[in-house]
Amino acid sequence: MENILVAGASGTTGKQVVKLLKSTQYFNPVAMVRKEEQQKQFKKEGVETVLADLTEDLTHTVKGIDKVIFAAGSGGKNVVEVDQEGAKRLIAVAKMANVSRFVLLSSMGADKPEESEALKDYLRAKQNADEHLKRSGLKYVIVRPGALNNKEAKGTIELKEKLNKRGEISRADVAQTLVKALNDDAPYNSTFEILEGDTIISEALNELKN
Repeated sequence: MENILVAGASGTTGKQVVKLLKSTQYFNPVAMVRKEEQQKQFKKEGVETVLADLTEDLTHTVKGIDKVIFAAGSGGKNVVEVDQEGAKRLIAVAKMANVSRFVLLSSMGADKPEESEALKDYLRAKQNADEHLKRSGLKYVIVRPGALNNKEAKGTIELKEKLNKRGEISRADVAQTLVKALNDDAPYNSTFEILEGDTIISEALNELKN
């Protein structure tokens, strides 16, 4: 089994990612959390944890880790330090540890932050993290969903490098996409947008390769 570090494991999407990883026979989740009470909760569920803060040294977080999912976010409170620099810190130590794939949860609009007045700073931080990962030399997948909702998973999405429209998608389907992007036969060194749709997630990813 491959050890998967999940940054942002205690977040709404991150929790679903951990749960999905735990249910597979291929992946063992390692939940990266900031607080000891979060650590206790995951341990109670039989999930390995590592205590770390994205604003501090992260070297210890990648020991024995095969792949990374970065689903962390500051919720708009500290976008440069967490969403941007936190991602960069984790990318740096992942590279040193020869992690074989880095899956980054970004956001639709991160390619053109200047077009959104309200979210400009957030999207610019995401854009900077995305570009840093692309230049890192790591095998990467950058997933840019539309607006997130809490509906149940459909297991289907619409996926393109650029969808040229706005829309929503459930956190549950985003989590499934992040986990499926870890597979060795899924495309890598790719950036794409996702919304609610009718294509099975693994098929949507495969179409990207063609």
